[in-house]
Parts: sequence; structure tokens; C-alpha cells
Amino acid sequence: MNAPRVPYAGIATRAVGLALDVLFADLLVLVTAGVLALVGSLVGLDLSTGLKVAAAGVWFVILAGYFVFFWSTTGQTPGMRLMRLRVAGSDGRPPNFGRAVVRVIGLAVSIIPLFAGFLPVLVDDRRRGLLDFLAGTVVVYADAPFPELERADVAVVAEPLGPPV
Repeated sequence: MNAPRVPYAGIATRAVGLALDVLFADLLVLVTAGVLALVGSLVGLDLSTGLKVAAAGVWFVILAGYFVFFWSTTGQTPGMRLMRLRVAGSDGRPPNFGRAVVRVIGLAVSIIPLFAGFLPVLVDDRRRGLLDFLAGTVVVYADAPFPELERADVAVVAEPLGPPV
């Protein structure tokens, strides 16, 4: 008997989810920046180049924090939830904080060269992109059952060399 195959999320569904998430996170940053700019203009604050660079850094931190928070807590960002997707580790659970951070770094690396890091999704049997390979995750449809893992998919933990002392 074969186990039912898990429908791994394809590139189009993932792209729409990512676009929605970037939209939501950027709206959050835009509203926050607008309020701060309004307050700054009322007190006569002039934005120097250093402050603009710092604002860009804050934008990146908020965007990265958005993804890390949602991936490590629920396994779904709001955009993924709308597209009925979830990210999971090899055990079917959401990635832990460290894996979510690695996944965000992988996301940035995947996007920078014209989204080339997502091309493996087109040819990999589990539809994993560079960020999934780096973090050891997969993106599946949220309502699909997670597959029983084969021995090769499970990380082997080293056993002690000798008897316990």
C-alpha cells in the first residue's frame, strides 16, 4: 500500500503568498514610517542620510522579523494562510526560531539574483527552493496530511561510541 502523496506547494501559489506577505509587511512599515515622519516634521527633525540608511535597516529588520515570527510560531504567515500553505520541518512541525532565521536569509539570497533561488521548485520532487534546502523545510498545503517520513529523510543522531559512564 502506498501512503497518500502530499501535495507540495508549487511556485505560483508560493509566489502569491510571498507577494501578499511583502504587501502586508510593507504596509506595516509604511504606516509606522508615516506616523514617525509626521511627528518628526512637527518637531522640525531633518532626515540626514544616516537616518535614511538607518530607516532602511529598520525596514529590513521588520520584514525579516515578520517572517521569522510567523514561520517559527504557526508555520504560516498571513499570506500563506490566505493561500492555504504552511511551512514545516522534516517532522511536520513549524521550523524553530533558528531554522526560521536561516530560511529568511535563504529568502533574501533566493530573491537577489532575479528570484533564481526559487527555480529548484520547478524541478525538485518536493518543490523546495533554495531557502527550503538551507533550512530543511518544505511548503505544503495546510489541509494536506503530512507524509510518513522515510528513513533517509530523518536526521540520524550519532550514538555514543561506548557504554555510558
